[in-house]
Order: sequence, then C-alpha cells, then structure tokens
Amino acid sequence: MPDIRAFFPFWDALSPEHREDLLRHCQPRRFEKGDVILPYKGQCLGLMLVQSGQFRAFILSDSGKEVTLYRLYDLDICLFSASCVMNNIQFDIQIEAEKDTRALLVPSSLYQRLIQQSIDMANYTNQLMASRFSDVMWILEQVLFKSMDCRLAQVLLEHAASQGSSDLVLTHEALARDLGSAREVVTRMLKYFREEELLELTRGRIRLLDEGRLQKIAAG
Repeated sequence: MPDIRAFFPFWDALSPEHREDLLRHCQPRRFEKGDVILPYKGQCLGLMLVQSGQFRAFILSDSGKEVTLYRLYDLDICLFSASCVMNNIQFDIQIEAEKDTRALLVPSSLYQRLIQQSIDMANYTNQLMASRFSDVMWILEQVLFKSMDCRLAQVLLEHAASQGSSDLVLTHEALARDLGSAREVVTRMLKYFREEELLELTRGRIRLLDEGRLQKIAAG
C-alpha cells in the first residue's frame, strides 16, 4: 500500500517540518462502495489521496440526471474534497466511491497551511486543478459535439481499460449516468452495437467483441 511520499513528486523539496506534519497528521480512511465523500456530512474533509479503489466525480441536475466528469484511481489525488480551502473555487460536484476504497486524508487545516507556506505544494495544487479542469472541458466537448454512438464507444473502451478486461461488469444504468443520458437511449444504442456484432449483452455484463471497430467509432 503506497504511503504519503508516493503522492508528492516534490517530497524531498518540502521542509523537514512540512514532511513531519504530513507523516504525523495524515489519516487513513476507508470507504465502502457507494459512500459519498463530497458533500460529506457538512464537513470539509481535506485532500484525499487514493491508495486503492476508485472514486467517481459527477454532477447532478435538478431532474436527477447524472453526468460523470472523471474517475480517480490508485495514486490519484482528490482535490475537490478540499475545495473549502480554495476560496475562489466553487464547484457543485459530487464524489462517491465506486469500489471499496482506501485513502489517506490530509486534513484541510494542514493542507491550507501547506499551500500557503510551500511554493511546491501551491504549484502542484495548480497543476492538479488544471488537469481536472481539462477533464471537465473534455467531457463538455463530448456532450456538446459528439454523437451518442461515439460517446458510448468511448465510455465502453474506458471501462475496459479500467477493469483490464473486455468482459465488463457494467449495467445500462451505470452507462447512462456516465453519459448523462436516459437509460432507454443507452439500451437502444447497445442493442444496435450488438446487432453490429461489436458486443454481447447479458444481465449486468457487457462483453466487447471488436475493440478495434469501437475505437474507430469513438474517434468519430
């Protein structure tokens, strides 16, 4: 299990005091599948460092429709769980555990002090923010300009890469959440892909048969 040093490539550049604070005050946390970490019981948790598992960040419309923005995997850093530290950053994002997840938590008070006192931590925070902003802008581009077949093929390939298999444990409802679409629309497109012999459908599972053709569809 990676310790806190693995998450900060500039670890040796931090002052001895800051390294000691991180080692002493970083807290191990465990989340079960389905647990919500943002918003979290009215609290500002702090910086969440993913040791193992998976988080999903998404937005929720007034009508209850979800759109997945990005996912966090092993050795990723969840910045928005510490968004209260950044006064000018206000995003109505929700984050949940998609798998049983183990993480290290840097308390918000310590993280705030670090970004104020360490130029390396402040710069790294800006890099993380820019990376997440790019993720969100990419999703916005997909939603606005890509056809449903392109987006669905892309999401299926992303799940295959994440699960390390072409035999996906994945429901139509989960895909609809990722795409910000209705379940019925996703089901119709999956049936079309099945008729084209791109995949097989069984209850709660999707098996990809021709990833090469799916990649061409995803490329638009």
